Amino acid sequence: QLQLVESGGGLVQPGGSLRLSCAASGFTLDYYAIGWFRQAPGKEREEVSCISSSGGSTYYADSVKGRFTISRDNAKNTVYLQMDTLKPEDTAVYYCARSLLSLCVSNSFASWGQGTQVTVSS
Repeated sequence: QLQLVESGGGLVQPGGSLRLSCAASGFTLDYYAIGWFRQAPGKEREEVSCISSSGGSTYYADSVKGRFTISRDNAKNTVYLQMDTLKPEDTAVYYCARSLLSLCVSNSFASWGQGTQVTVSS
């Protein structure tokens, strides 16, 4: 029953925006940090953002800092990734994942969604 489902991906032109959602079921998000990751064809998985259980602390990879914003609405059991000024290099499958911890710590993520495709192209 523990499940994470990503949505909101699609095709967008460079400079455009998308908002990804990560909806949780089978558990409450209140206690866990949630991360967003992406994997592009031929590349390894990259952590792009993370938010602590309370939303008080966030992390962004340098490649997305200033363009992406992570947020959470624990009442809706959902975490969001607002992606602005998208670039072709942002093209990837985006995954959300639940950490074992309440704070963002590398290699602490144990539960993953199936991903949503983001394609940035003219």
